[in-house]
Amino acid sequence: VQLQASGGGSVQPGGSLRLSCALSDFTLVALHIGWFRQLPGKEREGISCISSSDGSAFYRDSVKGRFTVSRDNAKNTVYLEMNNLEPEDTAIYYCAAGELWCSFFPGQFALWGQGTLVTVSS
Repeated sequence: VQLQASGGGSVQPGGSLRLSCALSDFTLVALHIGWFRQLPGKEREGISCISSSDGSAFYRDSVKGRFTVSRDNAKNTVYLEMNNLEPEDTAIYYCAAGELWCSFFPGQFALWGQGTLVTVSS
């Protein structure tokens, strides 16, 4: 079972990116998917989560209104649409899967992807 995050890159402030999180060898439908980001030397920060039960989405205040999480169970993929990006959004972004409940706490997620780098700079 693997999670594969992709879609990172370099953009200017105000730009957009869409990250993808693809799950292989397991069905996504029963899992909550969280998005986290981390800067070197800092703790991993949960920024969004989409629940397995009804697709409810949750966002940290710092990204609310700019980021949108969605899931396509048929494609076994979760997306994080990031708009109006700011330099403070620069980080390695991770997706993670869990069975307990949606959370911003990394310990609630058992399966992690390898991370994709997002750089926001002029």
